[in-house]
Amino acid sequence: MIAKHRTQRNLTQEEVAERLGIGSEAISRLERGVVELSVVKLMQLADIFDCRMDELLTESSSRPNDQGQMIAGLLSSLQESDRAFILSTVEQLAAHLSSK
Repeated sequence: MIAKHRTQRNLTQEEVAERLGIGSEAISRLERGVVELSVVKLMQLADIFDCRMDELLTESSSRPNDQGQMIAGLLSSLQESDRAFILSTVEQLAAHLSSK
């Protein structure tokens, strides 16, 4: 998620590293998940990317509740008929995958 937000803001690893006061290799390791992110760095990244801290965490989470929350956010801006279509499609896909 760090790389996604960084590229969406047209920032290089070097620019983010400079703002955080760390080396660009450290940003690379953070983006690859090689090292864990401290809460302080998470807050700083959220400020740099102008997003909420939870966005950086939940968008990459494998927890079903976090994924459901992300899907709910994606659906919230759609019309009711479009949300119903997506729900139907997901139900069919889930049924198909669980029957394998």
